[in-house]
Amino acid sequence: MSADPHAGADRFAPPAWLRPAQLQSILATKSPRRRRWLKRDGRMEACAEHLLLDGGDGVRLGGWLSRQPEGASTRGFAVLIHGWEGSHESSYLYSMACQTYAAGYDVLRLNLRDHGGSHHLNPEFFHSARIDEVLGAIASAQAMLKPMPLLVVGFSLGGNFALRVGLHGPAAGVHPRLAVGISPAINPRATMQAIDDGPSLFRWYFTGKWRRTVQAKKAAWPDIDTTALLDGKSLMEITRVFAERHTEYGAIDPYFAAYTLGAEQFYASPTPLAIITAADDPVIPVDDFQALRPQGALRAFDLTRYGGHCGFIEDLRYSSWAERRVLALLADASR
Repeated sequence: MSADPHAGADRFAPPAWLRPAQLQSILATKSPRRRRWLKRDGRMEACAEHLLLDGGDGVRLGGWLSRQPEGASTRGFAVLIHGWEGSHESSYLYSMACQTYAAGYDVLRLNLRDHGGSHHLNPEFFHSARIDEVLGAIASAQAMLKPMPLLVVGFSLGGNFALRVGLHGPAAGVHPRLAVGISPAINPRATMQAIDDGPSLFRWYFTGKWRRTVQAKKAAWPDIDTTALLDGKSLMEITRVFAERHTEYGAIDPYFAAYTLGAEQFYASPTPLAIITAADDPVIPVDDFQALRPQGALRAFDLTRYGGHCGFIEDLRYSSWAERRVLALLADASR
């Protein structure tokens, strides 16, 4: 890759009224970008087909694949991964998918287990260390397409998954040209503590979504044990109980360790990586990134002053600086 690792980082300069981190974070999920894309350019949605993908060991994951028209030149295959309790329809993901499709890529909006209404597909709960099934699903999708460069982009927890696809994919036969994490949750303990200690809006938002997913899982699988999963007052307490009862790790510390990522892993990755994040992110502490710099396999590291969590909104048209930055990185990687 030849892209300047610092290119664009200082160009994200939203007007003063659009700089507050909470506003940027809210607009990431609540802006009308999805509706605007459907009105302006519905090609990605019009050709989207729902897939049930084999994640291995009987696991099925859902996704929506939009292929370029027959006979068109396709620049690559982009897999997009949403954040925790998001889906293929999340505003930030949908807008990135439309931009990526319009740029000439086949696009898969992959739903993680128990996301996007998929609670009925697998009896066991989703948890954040389940990288093997994501790799299996991507490999299954690749088998349906002609050979082309694979590119992976994820947001928040999905950014963690995207970076792990880069880190662990080659050993499983999945070889991305580039894996990009946008506002990636690389230190789950710090992220969870930031949500618990931060504005009540975010704690209410995430705990509310968690309660709904537990209820949906119980409705799909009545025999599943959800005892105490709705009792915790904080995300840390909820996760402690969940890790003990519903993961193979048996405790919260080894569970967190299974998907905590750091500088040395990034630099030694078998896949080129890129990270885009904001210093004012109210969910992902900036301290998690202080040791990072573009080095080794970490080809690009953009730490902007503003942007909130997965925001990077520039104007009243809800234009996203991060989308333009990602498209530039993908173009360079897919040459």
